[in-house]
Amino acid sequence: MPTYEYVCKDCGHHLSAEQRMSEARLTDCPACGKPGLERQLSAGAFALKGSGWYETDFKGSKGGSTKSEAASSAAPACPGGSCACH
Repeated sequence: MPTYEYVCKDCGHHLSAEQRMSEARLTDCPACGKPGLERQLSAGAFALKGSGWYETDFKGSKGGSTKSEAASSAAPACPGGSCACH
């Protein structure tokens, strides 16, 4: 169920309310009692960023390779044992 943000244009009171999308918008402010509530635009709380479960487990499951697999296969070999891996 989505969470909507409201602010009262009369008294400035802010509130959040979980509502079904089919429900009518709230109008009466619980703080002042006036019908001045307006629904605000807010950003969604779910974002896929970084190299989390989506990047490593599901994104490359359709036959493609993930970024980490592509980077590891493109890494040049160590010439003559001059790195810390030997």
